[in-house]
Amino acid sequence: MGLTQALATAASGLKANQTGLSIVAGNVANANTAGYVRKTVDQVQTAGSGANIGVRVSDVQRQLDTYVQKALRTENAGASYADIRARLYSQLQDIYGQPGSDTSLDSTFNSFTSALQALAASPDDSSARNGVVSSAQFLVQQLNMMSAGVQSLRQNAESGIAASVAAANNAMQKIADLNRQVGVLGNTSDAALASMLDQRDSYIDQLSQIMDINVLHGPNNQVTVFTNSGVQLAGDKASTLNFDARGSVSPTSLWSSDPTQRGVGTITLTTGNGTPIDLVQTSAIRSGQLAAYLQLRDQDLVQAQNQLDAIASTMAAALSDKTTAGTAVTSGAQSGFDIDLGSLSAGNTINIGYTDKLTNTPRSLTLVRIDVPSALPLSDAATANPNDKVVGIDFSQGMASVFSQIAKALSTTGLQSSNPSGTMLELLDDSSGGRVAVNGVSATTTVTSLSSGGAQLPLFLDGATPYSGAFSGTIAQSQGLAGRIAVNSAVVSDPSLLVAYQAGTAAADPTRPNFILNQLQNAPLTFNPNSGIGTLASPYTGTLGHFVQQVISQQGEAASNAQTLKQGQDVVLSNLQQRFTDASSVNIDVEMTNLLNLQNAYSANARVMSAVKDMIDKLLNM
Repeated sequence: MGLTQALATAASGLKANQTGLSIVAGNVANANTAGYVRKTVDQVQTAGSGANIGVRVSDVQRQLDTYVQKALRTENAGASYADIRARLYSQLQDIYGQPGSDTSLDSTFNSFTSALQALAASPDDSSARNGVVSSAQFLVQQLNMMSAGVQSLRQNAESGIAASVAAANNAMQKIADLNRQVGVLGNTSDAALASMLDQRDSYIDQLSQIMDINVLHGPNNQVTVFTNSGVQLAGDKASTLNFDARGSVSPTSLWSSDPTQRGVGTITLTTGNGTPIDLVQTSAIRSGQLAAYLQLRDQDLVQAQNQLDAIASTMAAALSDKTTAGTAVTSGAQSGFDIDLGSLSAGNTINIGYTDKLTNTPRSLTLVRIDVPSALPLSDAATANPNDKVVGIDFSQGMASVFSQIAKALSTTGLQSSNPSGTMLELLDDSSGGRVAVNGVSATTTVTSLSSGGAQLPLFLDGATPYSGAFSGTIAQSQGLAGRIAVNSAVVSDPSLLVAYQAGTAAADPTRPNFILNQLQNAPLTFNPNSGIGTLASPYTGTLGHFVQQVISQQGEAASNAQTLKQGQDVVLSNLQQRFTDASSVNIDVEMTNLLNLQNAYSANARVMSAVKDMIDKLLNM
């Protein structure tokens, strides 16, 4: 080896060692930097004239396990989803109160029924009457407070979506910016490129907590980020998320694909080429923070509100609804029933039972009074009865129109209807008597007077309005009732009305107290399946007390399941993070060893250069 070749070899070694020392220094300096991946250098020999003449750095490698990294991003989304749901369910449990505590829903309801038992035993006891009023007020206040708490959590979810969307937009823009910079560098492999890749991975990791993503690697170290449903989020250009957050959320603020009916914000993604996609409508977000907030806002907490509304509406209707059977009539060979429509309030019903003789099939038809035409047509789910056909009848155009609509609704059944006088509806079987038979007709009306002559009473009101189950557009009166329910102010002012149902009622008459107690403690009631308890095909039927217990139990189980899911996700995420850290984090002891080796190699190369210099100097001085 000549002196010039020896000098070149030593110089190449010094240069490679300098790069290595720089990488080790960077590793040590960033040992505690979040998202930093340990770097190493690859050295290869250089050759010339058939002989090895030096060494060079061929690559700066990032030490990471890409398989673990991909799994970690998946579990990032799952852990964020589970964490948010567990946190909000814990807050929901605080709203419901610990079962058995003085302020829990079940304890408040039990206190009310206990007060009613005392009143039924001593109707003329003024303290017992006052006790019922006080416990009823406390119960409705509890429902009001719980409804407000549920809507506050929905508002928090709405705000959480807005914050997550802002964070996602920032991450997607940073990913796109770094993608373009990486593309300019191409396939070069140096410390600057490795640092950019670290930064890009950090933003991808942030995005993976917000939503479920899939990262595809392309040429020139570039990546394209999609949702797992296939919507592109970032590449050379970043998509943009827009969330039209609402300032306030109420029980009637629900998501809808119809912008005119939607009461909460939706997430619209605008791709790099300007195409808008509604990510909520297309169910494009399946995990991560956004998925958790959306499910809580639009499903879990809506169902919690529905449960409270089912308690409030069923409790109010159980005391004020009165069902009156039709009067049997005949007309020649035809038979049927007369029923008066005059006392129907909006939302009240006419219930018709008949038998289709051609198939010997019993059928049920429910006619519902509608005062707001935009509520039409009604779905069969408008009532809790899973077996009836529901038809809304518009009462806003006068009685002539009402009877015409009823005739049209009955036209396919074989039943015949007429208006013999006033507001009376007459229903008869077919003239031949061979197609259909009327089994029974009844009207369910809302008692609005406290002195109606019957035990029914409007003890619980919708604010200051009787609850009748009315429909207004797409909104049912039951929706949000838990936040509006109140004790009738007339009863608060005069508790004797809990006993006196007509003029001259004896002070010790137990008729009304026994009715109230029986309706709330013993009567089998059917609850709206939108509460998540029971189904459309088989709605839950039981006492009000049992339904309250079902609500408490279901919410407790849901909170427990959310916490269990969070704990499981935390374990999986922790294990993956440890595996990723083992492969990618900086070990100071290892780096110190590498530093010593590089320093020794550097010194050796320097000594070679010094020796060559001395030799050259001697040659020049000869």
